[in-house]
Order: sequence, then C-alpha cells, then structure tokens
Amino acid sequence: MLPWGAQLDISMEIPQEFQKTVSTMYYLWMCSTLALLLNFLACLASFCVETSNGSGFGLSILWVLLFTPCSFVCWYRPMYKAFRSDSSFNFFVFFFIFFAQDVLFVLQAIGIPGWGFSGWITALVVLKFSPAVAVLMLLVALLFTGIAVLGIVMLKRIHSLYRRTGASFQKAQQEFAAGVFSNPAVRTAAANAAAGAAENAFRAP
Repeated sequence: MLPWGAQLDISMEIPQEFQKTVSTMYYLWMCSTLALLLNFLACLASFCVETSNGSGFGLSILWVLLFTPCSFVCWYRPMYKAFRSDSSFNFFVFFFIFFAQDVLFVLQAIGIPGWGFSGWITALVVLKFSPAVAVLMLLVALLFTGIAVLGIVMLKRIHSLYRRTGASFQKAQQEFAAGVFSNPAVRTAAANAAAGAAENAFRAP
C-alpha cells in the first residue's frame, strides 16, 4: 500500500527488465518529498533569523502540501502504468509532466529568493544573517541538486527504454481514443447525441 490508497507491486506487475528503473523512480519521488520537508524546516529557520523571509516560508509550506501528492499522481503513476501495460499514452503523459518536474528540480536547486526554495542563491543570501542556518540551507540545496541530476538522467534513460518498445505518438492517440470510447458514460453521451442529430434531421423540412 502506497500513498493515497495506491496499491502498486513492482515485483509482480512490472516486467523484470524494468523493475530497477521503476524502483529508482519511486526512490526519486521519496527523496523529492524528503527534500521538500527539509526545505520547509530550512525556510522556517531562515524566517526565525530574518522575518523578511516570511513569503519564502509560506511558499515552502504550500510546496510540501502541493508537490508531494501531485508528483506521485501526475508523473510516478503514469510512468508505473506505462511500464506495467506498455502504454504509449501513459509514456507521453509521463514525459510531458516529468520534463516540467525536472525544470522545477533545477529551480529548486538554484533557489531564487522569495520562491520558497532553499537553493544555492538563497543559502548564500542567508549566510549574511546566520551561518548555521545557511549551512542547513546549503545541505538542502545539495540534495535538490542531486535530485535534479538524477531526474534528468532518469528522464533520458526512460526515453531510451521507450524508444526500444516500438511505441509511437500514433499508438498513444489510438490508446487514448480506445480509452475514451470504452467509457460507458462517453458511449451513452455519443449515442444520445447521434440519436438527437438524426431526429432533428428527419424533422427538418
């Protein structure tokens, strides 16, 4: 049992040749969550020594509450489903969202002041007020940097694996269309729309 009721069993559901990749991505998600929690503590410490850093502290709370569940649902689960069922559509969802996540990882490591990330720039700014807090923020920045590097490496690795599966954008479109029209609610709505259009056509003079 994983977060938010997700029941994922890598050893049973994922082909053996992809299990290491899927496990590594899960550890990456866990590390990113840990980094956000440590980032919150670092921003709290920064706020305690310099009250003008209140906006960054407030945003650090938002990032923990927002990114922790959203990252799991929006990029880890599509990646998991993609490897489990060889789904081109889920691969495309993963690539699109995880690319944005990698950009965010880099921004977290940089640490633009006021954005709520304890990156390199923010740590150097806080160094003027409190060396101890700056050391904590530098450790968080180092963790963010490691996560950003691993995220980029894993994105390239998964893209390489994806290309070897013979998947394509056309296949993703077909899967999306099949998924939409296999939905009973969609089929019912389409049938009602077609029936209404036919009835209006017969009534027209």
